[in-house]
This record gives sequence, C-alpha cells and structure tokens, in this order.
Amino acid sequence: MSEEQLKFLSLQDARRIVAAIQEEEDIQNPDKRILTIYNHEDRELCWFDYDELVEAVGPVAKGELKEAVQDYILHHIPDWAMDI
Repeated sequence: MSEEQLKFLSLQDARRIVAAIQEEEDIQNPDKRILTIYNHEDRELCWFDYDELVEAVGPVAKGELKEAVQDYILHHIPDWAMDI
C-alpha cells in the first residue's frame, strides 16, 4: 500500500477559493478549537486543529499571530479542495 504525497494549492489558487476562516469548537472535544476553512459557496473545504497550527507556525509576536496563522493556512490548502 503506497501513501500519497499531500499536495497543496498555490497561494494564488488558495486566495481565490478561500472565503472565510472560522474559529469553531470541536464538536467531539469541546475543550479544543479548530479553524474551519470555507469557500465562497459557504462549503467547508478543510479544517485545522488550532493548537497544532499555532505550534506549526512557531513563535511570533502576539499582534502578528492572526496574520501568521492565515498565511500558514493559505499555504496549506490541500489541492483536493478545488474539487469541493
């Protein structure tokens, strides 16, 4: 069984299809937060675990965290999101 390499959209394509990044409560674990990504038709494209995302972004000034998280997300939208 071979594992597929996850591919991401270009920044230009991600900006074109992403309409909103919404912070939400994880339904299965109310103590966790997730960031759900929506397209212009209000369809869910994908989601990110908030804690894992902040860890992946790394240390940034508190005032720059929102922008850093948004930038990270836009660079990590899976290519299959174009099919949604």
